[in-house]
Amino acid sequence: MSASEAARQRVEALRREIEYHNFRYYVLDQPVISDAEYDALMAELQALEAAYPELVTPDSPTQRVGAPPAQAFAAVRHEAAMLSLDNAFTEQEVRDFDRRVRDRLEVETVEYTAEPKLDGLAVSLLYEHGRLALGATRGDGFVGEDVTANVKTIRAIPLRLRGSDWPERFEVRGEVFMPLEGFRKLNAWALEHGEKAFANPRNAAAGSLRQLDPGVTAKRPLEFYAYGVGFFPKQRLPETQAGLLACFKEWGLPVARELKVVSGVEGCLEYYRDLLARRPSLPFEADGVVYKVNRLAWQERLGYTARAPRWAIAHKFPPHEVTTVVEAVEVQVGRTGILTPVAKLKPVPVGGVVVSSATLHNFEEVKRKDVRVGDTVIVRRAGDVIPEVVKVIPEKRPLAARPVEPPTRCPVCGAEAVADPGGALIRCSGGLYCPAQLKAALKHFASRRALDIEGLGEKLIDQLLEKGLVKDVADLYSLRPEQLAELERMGAKSAQNLIQALEGSKSTTLARFLFALGIREVGEVTAQILAEHFGSLEKLMAADESELEQVPGIGPVVAKHIAAFFRQPHNLNVIERLRRAGVHWQTPQAEPRPLVGKTFVFTGALTAMTRDQAKARVEALGARVSESVSRATDYLVVGAAPGAKLDKARRLGVTIIDEQEFLTLLHQFEAPGRG
Repeated sequence: MSASEAARQRVEALRREIEYHNFRYYVLDQPVISDAEYDALMAELQALEAAYPELVTPDSPTQRVGAPPAQAFAAVRHEAAMLSLDNAFTEQEVRDFDRRVRDRLEVETVEYTAEPKLDGLAVSLLYEHGRLALGATRGDGFVGEDVTANVKTIRAIPLRLRGSDWPERFEVRGEVFMPLEGFRKLNAWALEHGEKAFANPRNAAAGSLRQLDPGVTAKRPLEFYAYGVGFFPKQRLPETQAGLLACFKEWGLPVARELKVVSGVEGCLEYYRDLLARRPSLPFEADGVVYKVNRLAWQERLGYTARAPRWAIAHKFPPHEVTTVVEAVEVQVGRTGILTPVAKLKPVPVGGVVVSSATLHNFEEVKRKDVRVGDTVIVRRAGDVIPEVVKVIPEKRPLAARPVEPPTRCPVCGAEAVADPGGALIRCSGGLYCPAQLKAALKHFASRRALDIEGLGEKLIDQLLEKGLVKDVADLYSLRPEQLAELERMGAKSAQNLIQALEGSKSTTLARFLFALGIREVGEVTAQILAEHFGSLEKLMAADESELEQVPGIGPVVAKHIAAFFRQPHNLNVIERLRRAGVHWQTPQAEPRPLVGKTFVFTGALTAMTRDQAKARVEALGARVSESVSRATDYLVVGAAPGAKLDKARRLGVTIIDEQEFLTLLHQFEAPGRG
């Protein structure tokens, strides 16, 4: 045998042995060798690969730190959205969730998986032919950042899957986190070397994974647990969530050791109480428990809302609470002009974070809780995230404690402060002229889902405001390259890039434009509804409150905000100047909506399109899609393996059509040429 052949065989044997020990350590939690023995195996492999570089492969354990530092993270569009979870803070909210699930499924009892809700960073891992091909952060749920090089440094994540029965291409969802022991050691090292310590394990994990230099990430004690899938061949899915995670474990992907299958809501609550009792001794930071319907077919039937699955919920742990002293109350001005009282506190650690300020929400809340400067108060992190003042301890109130009076003027621009009807909220009347609101308005206007002006970030906006170059959003389109080039860190090339981005942003849609204006209560969905209903900005601007209330999804409060916005002369002036600057959109041609007033319900799997695509097509024709069958249902569309909806439709005499009849119906009403 030649020396190179002997080296190749030894390299392959070492890789198998190292991968086996990674599996024993991270997946089974049953190591059979010491750290020193593991390090010796790795050192031998590194030496052989150095002597025979032709034997190095991308999935070798030695290549976990092999990429040069990146200039920036590339954007990655998720094939399946990474949605958030709805939260439950009480047992009753969990019972309500279970009732909704059972009602939709029309069953008596549901089996759930229960596992800790780790306080880390959600990531997506794409495996192709058993090898890790891509790692991405959650981002906004639709577009994340490519952190593949950094993900490869985490030993808990296999570069090559075990076995051979995995799909050729699939996507794993999971959490990158920092164990508490590793977090303590990292902070001890930072303090010893004169560096800033991390506030909590979540910040440490997020900061470590988003390092531009993978070599830095490799030195951080990060771990990973898989908890679900994104893209996955449907025909390869097991029957249950627990079965799916068992497959992951066989393939070398770690899953939470505390994972358990429980029966019904009482099983969920028993698991929650047990884990809460063990919370102080857990090796990682957990802020709650996640319950998921175990049967994957039931998950599909339950579906999703716009932001979260209907088949899962996060049951949050009670927030950490501490006492401290209110040293002052300051007023912050938000994007919509709301004046929010903020308690400035004597700094105190709360749940691993040093808190020096906490929200008081509004001045009605200040009055209700009777918060005064000098009071001793209980502070907690709401949902373990946002610090808030829970209550005052009257027994510790000093004689010199000062009441907090609602402001009569905006602390930023001096404009009159006006109370909303009901008095809970107080707003600055300076509108778009208030510098505090203008900065936020500019950020919102330029954001990705609004006008998407690339390069117009917070620091640049600060400079534009400081130099007096921008007084409102319309001024952005009057900026000249020579003005921008004089700003800090700009230069001629960057200035020209921003001018091009501004020019490109002029071509938009009516929905994006409405969202960009920052009208109170008008988010992306409401903006889309308004654009589709009115078809033109002029018609919307001319609508009064009663006309707006006739729009599906627009209630009296939102209607009032929209009408008030378009009554303001300075808002109309800004809109006119934006139009003169060239901001434009295509006016959609009115299309017939022949299914207005009809209600569709779907059951079973469709073959010609996804459920979401079918829903979008009938909604485009004016129909409404419901999740449940009732006497108001006009059509039940039946696909493969239908559920209990079919029996109910038969009992109620609802018209039942199969997929082919549904396609025929679509083609009958849709414009020629549409698929």
